[in-house]
Amino acid sequence: MMKPDSGDIRGLRARLMRLSERNKLLLLSLAVGVASGGAAVLLERAIDGIRHVLTLAPGGLARFLLFPGIGMLLSLLLLRYVIKDNIGHGVTKVLVAVSKNDSRIAPHNTWSSLLTSALTIGFGGSVGAEAPIVYTGAAIGSNFARWMGLSYRNMTVLLGCGAAGAIAGIFRAPLAGVLFTLEILLFNISMTSMMPLLLSTVSATVVSYVFLGDSLPFECTLSPFKLQNIPFYVLLGAFCGLCSLYFTRTTLWLEDKLGTLKNPFLRWGLCAVGLGILIFLLPPLYGEGYDALHPLLNGGEIRYEGWSILSRLLHTPWAVPLFFLLVMLLKVFAMTFTNAGGGVGGTFGPTLFVGAVGGFVLARTINLLLAGTAISVPEQNFVLVGMAGLMAGVMQAPMTAIFLIAEISGGYELLVPLILASAISFGTIRIFEKYSIYTKRIAASGELLTHDSDQAVLTLLKPGELVETDFSPVAIDATLGKFVEVIAASHRNIFPVIDSHNRFQGYVSLEDVRGAMFRTEDYSRLHVFNFMKSSPAYIYEGESMESVMNKFEKTGAWNLPVVRADRTYVGFMSKSKIFSAYRDELKILSQD
Repeated sequence: MMKPDSGDIRGLRARLMRLSERNKLLLLSLAVGVASGGAAVLLERAIDGIRHVLTLAPGGLARFLLFPGIGMLLSLLLLRYVIKDNIGHGVTKVLVAVSKNDSRIAPHNTWSSLLTSALTIGFGGSVGAEAPIVYTGAAIGSNFARWMGLSYRNMTVLLGCGAAGAIAGIFRAPLAGVLFTLEILLFNISMTSMMPLLLSTVSATVVSYVFLGDSLPFECTLSPFKLQNIPFYVLLGAFCGLCSLYFTRTTLWLEDKLGTLKNPFLRWGLCAVGLGILIFLLPPLYGEGYDALHPLLNGGEIRYEGWSILSRLLHTPWAVPLFFLLVMLLKVFAMTFTNAGGGVGGTFGPTLFVGAVGGFVLARTINLLLAGTAISVPEQNFVLVGMAGLMAGVMQAPMTAIFLIAEISGGYELLVPLILASAISFGTIRIFEKYSIYTKRIAASGELLTHDSDQAVLTLLKPGELVETDFSPVAIDATLGKFVEVIAASHRNIFPVIDSHNRFQGYVSLEDVRGAMFRTEDYSRLHVFNFMKSSPAYIYEGESMESVMNKFEKTGAWNLPVVRADRTYVGFMSKSKIFSAYRDELKILSQD
């Protein structure tokens, strides 16, 4: 088959450019869904391929202690010398792009996250593939939109389509992809954007089914839901909420501690050794850990003979929940070691893993405590519901958690326990943490797009688009006569005062000079500096909208000058224009 040349591509782009913005968005959402679904398939195949090759390598089980560190090092070298960018924490980076960078993501992110995470996870890094593929999908959407010249709003929607398609593709869960985008990434998105999201997730899911088959990502053997187990699911929800608090705070604390090691290769060495020791003691920490969940989800025998010095303990009843409690608590350390050591992966997969293990630990403990009675709880159900509970707590996205777990397991018969545990877990962690693991670090900057409608609208407003530049500057040493000439040619009633280097010195309002401008005898005697006032505050280029509004509120001013870092004059920003833009944005967000 002949490849299309650059002329064909330019011709296609020219034809697409003639379409309306709405039609371009719909067509591109379909294309982005196919591309992000294909990226998800490619990542999954790449991880499996690397693992298969490594199983052929000599060295026995000891090689599995070394390979994770090797994968981290390869990823570190690529990031440091080829990509030259920090691409970790993919979901957080997408949030920053939406809130701060006009939804623009660098073109290299369409492949760099995929490549480095495949190496990291394929070699056994204890992280998830979901966040990197979300970053990849979002980058695909952002760059498609930029290529077609879409507006910031529609670029943001297409970025969300890419992220939703990535989730739908890797889990084969279209509804969860939509909810993930609405609940975690694009708060307060208008309902008119639902069609592009649905087109993207459905097309991504179809691509995934074509190449990966129709088997469920988490096949499980479930027991029928019983009303008498509701108190235990309530307990599981509270337990997941507390585990979510541990997961979030420990991860961020450990990242801060490891971040104090400025030498990346020293940090890699320490993290590689720490990860190797953890995997040696607790084999389920190797890789994503999803293979270790299969016996938990299906009631199979738990065996690690030859893998771990702790495996012999699994033959005693109480040692089993204790072993998996250690796995649950130390997965956070294994995940953070992997990311801090140079690997690329996310917290999404580890969240599901820890929730599953936590659900098993609680269920097995209950069954051991109530042994000999007529009461028992279905451990497989608790494993599945625990995944939803921890996801609802760590990501603070209960709707995504409920429907993702239902879709990827075929467990819709557990919808009531899923809703119950997710809601209680979410409510529990909200007592202690206002923000999710993705948003906690960037919330303090005021650049986070949140569910608060006022804050969301302010974040969508771009200060650079609100600067008014049609004011007539006047030199600080100009005479009153020259100033009157400037006034006569201007249609504004405020005049910025600048020096010979175009630096802002103050301003003069028409009211300040009105009484003197008709006294022609003073035209050469008085100067602009005789009438000038100082500005109560300055707005600097690149300043966030929240900071701008705080300055207007503190000063009570209706107009404030916009300057560069060296106080070079740029223009003025008015409160009335901000209010007008706010109303327009609010109308768009409120559309059905």
